[in-house]
Amino acid sequence: MENKSSKGLKIALGLAVVLFLATGFYAMNLHKKASDEKKELTEQKQLVMNDLNAMAKQYDEAIGENEIKNNNLIEARARIQGLIDSLKISETNVKSLWRYKQKYASLQKEMDVLLAQNDSLRIENSYLATSLDSTRIRLEERAMFTDSLLVQNNALAEVVSDASVLSAVDLKASGVIVRTSGKVIPTERAGRSDKIRVCFIVAKNKLIQAGEQELYVQVIDPKGNTLGLNEQVTFDEKTIGYSLISKFNYENANLNICEFVNAAEDVDFEKGSYIVNVFNEKDLVSTSEFSLR
Repeated sequence: MENKSSKGLKIALGLAVVLFLATGFYAMNLHKKASDEKKELTEQKQLVMNDLNAMAKQYDEAIGENEIKNNNLIEARARIQGLIDSLKISETNVKSLWRYKQKYASLQKEMDVLLAQNDSLRIENSYLATSLDSTRIRLEERAMFTDSLLVQNNALAEVVSDASVLSAVDLKASGVIVRTSGKVIPTERAGRSDKIRVCFIVAKNKLIQAGEQELYVQVIDPKGNTLGLNEQVTFDEKTIGYSLISKFNYENANLNICEFVNAAEDVDFEKGSYIVNVFNEKDLVSTSEFSLR
């Protein structure tokens, strides 16, 4: 009887060992698969980043070739940088990477057409050079080159706006003195600041539904405290702290927004550097810094 019990115990122990080894092997394979997938996504993200940086370099070269400052080229270069910055802070997952690849593919398609048009214009310029004086040719070449880049800039703006994400641009913040008359005066002095004014532009986006929209504004003081309401909200398991909720009526056009954040009751603002962030739900869409002394 005892021999049978001993034999049964050995069999059970053997099965347990086999099950443990099989489970460990399975877990190790899962970990390796997840690690390989993460590495692949990281490499793909870097390839998209390299393509965007190459596109930005083309704008840098075009800007450098112009003797006169061209605001259209500078703004287009800034929008490219915005896409690069957005990609840097985006989560590395299949959905996010696909979205950026789609943006780049659309952007590249537009640029290929425009570059072909630009080559055609250069051929026409070469033909015209035989019948026009050198001064007139130089002026026309510069005008055609600028016009071509302006068309490219407009096409880029249309492609970027097609991303169905509510965004904030030209984010600026400062301390302000608020007079009893309602007049607002900017100041860099912490002790004289009554409020912090945060201003930005909600960019035009034809894919965003018109109507009531909202963005979350976060103002962080030099000690790391979130000013204003200092409340939290959670989106897809990601929690952000915010100073206020900026609510507005969006009509598919550029919209200037200014909001004000108060200090804690009976307490002056801290001296030092402040960080201002604007979130569209869990996504950081704009960030800026300013200082009070």
